[in-house]
Amino acid sequence: MTNPAAIIIGAGDATGGAIARAFAAQGMTVCVNRRPRSADQLEVLAQSIRDAGNQARAFPGDAREEEDMIALFDQVEAEVGPVEVAVFNIGANVNFPITETSVRVYTKVWEMACLSGFLMGREAAKCMAPRGRGTILFTGATASLRGGSGYAAFSGAKGALRMLAQSMARELGPQGIHVAHIIIDGAIDTDFIKERHPDFDAAKQQDLILNPDAIAANYVTLHNQPRSAWTHELDLRPWGEKW
Repeated sequence: MTNPAAIIIGAGDATGGAIARAFAAQGMTVCVNRRPRSADQLEVLAQSIRDAGNQARAFPGDAREEEDMIALFDQVEAEVGPVEVAVFNIGANVNFPITETSVRVYTKVWEMACLSGFLMGREAAKCMAPRGRGTILFTGATASLRGGSGYAAFSGAKGALRMLAQSMARELGPQGIHVAHIIIDGAIDTDFIKERHPDFDAAKQQDLILNPDAIAANYVTLHNQPRSAWTHELDLRPWGEKW
């Protein structure tokens, strides 16, 4: 018997890593993915999960490349087990004034935050549809709902990802596949935020910063929901966040 597999696209050091650890604790073999240049960090994450007594494998690859995504899902299905969960967690949060947003920047952000989500979602659906079960989760952001000054590229990509998730949910839900979109509305406890937040320590102490483990717990809850009461869209924010 093979373990069910959970593929985590964008398994970084904070949210993606927490999501991977949470699904590993559910007894799944987590298959973590980041760009090839981050292969060493990816293996460190996988090893830390194995050290905790759970199962994990690292699969470096570029989620923007169709061939890489096809190969990833084929390899996991062949060597690990049936893909029960697929999580898309690539960020691409950049800020450029519109007059300084080049075609290269706009295209790259769209490829990272939307095209790669489509590629993951399509390949996951190919695996799950014949079995009539599975969970596909997409990480969204405040920008999924509204554009902010300087975030034309990011908002455009995240808004498109949200519509992708909604379309997939309508199509795949009747086939037994749970598709959900999670809006992360607020600052997450990461090194990136810590370096830029003026009152990070105080805000964290007051639970005004999103905890990656708490975020991950919600992803597991979505996967475990009975199909008589599925959530399609879930928004997560600290208790004191303005919205």
